[in-house]
Amino acid sequence: MAPVALEQTRRLRRDVLRPHQTLEQVAADESPQAFALGAFDAGELIAVGLVVADGEPGAWRIRSMATTPAARGRGAGTAVLHALIAHASAHGALRIWCNARSPARSLYERAGLRVASEEFYLPQIGPHFVMELWLDP
Repeated sequence: MAPVALEQTRRLRRDVLRPHQTLEQVAADESPQAFALGAFDAGELIAVGLVVADGEPGAWRIRSMATTPAARGRGAGTAVLHALIAHASAHGALRIWCNARSPARSLYERAGLRVASEEFYLPQIGPHFVMELWLDP
């Protein structure tokens, strides 16, 4: 697991999360202040995620969690998620939140996030929940 440049994450994020978009469109939807992490297997990027301060003071948002289909179920996404939470916590996060795809809900729940909304649908992307984790100050 290692920090990676946003540019390194775009192809995997596009392929897994937004195949209807161009790489330029994926880039346009990211915050330049986002911290990106990647998990690697034999030098190949197999999982990524971003975290960025977003919302009220102390709020950090996890975005663009993506794992290659061949690597799913091997813990790479879980490792990225835990490292993103640790990064946000180390930088003063009081609340960590995300728009989680409904099929990934259990991944976030295992990391301590809880559902904070009704399910909603994002066009061309699918059903989601807002999920959040409150941290002790």
